[in-house]
Amino acid sequence: MKIAILGTRGIPNYYGGFEQFAEFFSVFLAQNDHKVFVYNSHNHPYKENNFKGAHIIHQFDPEYKIGTAGQFIYDLNCILDARKRNFDIILQLGYTSNAIWHFLLPRKPIIITNMDGLEWKRTKYSKIVQKALKYSEKLAIKSSDFLIADSVGIQNHIKKSYSKESKYIAYGAEVFLNPNPEILFEYNLEKGFYNMILARLEPENNIETILDGVVLSNSTTPIIIIGNHETKFGDYLKKKFLKYKNIRFLGAVYNLNHLNNLRYYSNLYFHGHTVGGTNPSLLEAMASNALIIAHNNEFNKAILKENSYYFSSADEVKNIINTIKKNDNLQLVQNNIKAIEKEFNWNKINGEYLQFFEECFSRYKKPNK
Repeated sequence: MKIAILGTRGIPNYYGGFEQFAEFFSVFLAQNDHKVFVYNSHNHPYKENNFKGAHIIHQFDPEYKIGTAGQFIYDLNCILDARKRNFDIILQLGYTSNAIWHFLLPRKPIIITNMDGLEWKRTKYSKIVQKALKYSEKLAIKSSDFLIADSVGIQNHIKKSYSKESKYIAYGAEVFLNPNPEILFEYNLEKGFYNMILARLEPENNIETILDGVVLSNSTTPIIIIGNHETKFGDYLKKKFLKYKNIRFLGAVYNLNHLNNLRYYSNLYFHGHTVGGTNPSLLEAMASNALIIAHNNEFNKAILKENSYYFSSADEVKNIINTIKKNDNLQLVQNNIKAIEKEFNWNKINGEYLQFFEECFSRYKKPNK
């Protein structure tokens, strides 16, 4: 099959979850003798036209000049190029701006869309933008031939809101096997004597609630917050918690080996995400030997089940900090490692995607128009 992957900033991954998946899945497809093309922003650091057998198509992306509106132009450029390529399948990762251009999608390829999370619930967006994103979700569902949900919660939402079926395929992770405590020296941390948060600094990720709980606990244990804090909400958080010396905003860290080691040697790993499906950082925390303290919602509980502690308020965070230690809960940590090995490993996820593509292609070949 000749397959295109749209909707990411490109491969290899320098940004986030969809880029990580696009990297792993495109290489997997190439290794299985499929022709795969991944669309990359022209600003992507990797400038070659091939990555481990996956073809890369660079398209102009003005986001660096004009902000979010540039994403729409980039997606438009990708779709216009795809019209020339005679693909069998186009995989869209997310729907936020691609859906606006749905009427320009080529007719012949099968359009498969991974619906991502509930983007329209993100409080960083204005009410008008939230409504636009909700409409984009509707357009994406209408214009796609097949849908993929990366969590049961998203699958239920699609069924309930649109009466549409979707294929549940989770995200993946790799078990981290090579810890190196020397990396902690770069962050002035001691193994087992710090807690951490890794997330975009956005209200729906409950970072403020977690840090309020840290303050209430009167704990002096360091807590590190990894994520770009040069934002309006980041500035608010830094100002609010400035006087608490154990609260450290480290900024974004893109070195995967460093992230894995920071998770591995942490005491408590807080995951406050409330919007979305199978969050990549959650699986990576599970795969990195972390003891996870997760926000109590259906998305997190569907993945972690009973192998986590849950919070819904700052008071609950306070109680967890004062009573829970990783060394007393190593069985939960091991249960999550086993879940990665059995349910969320990349070979399994990639294989499920390819099998689904083959099923779609064999039963739904579209006439060339």
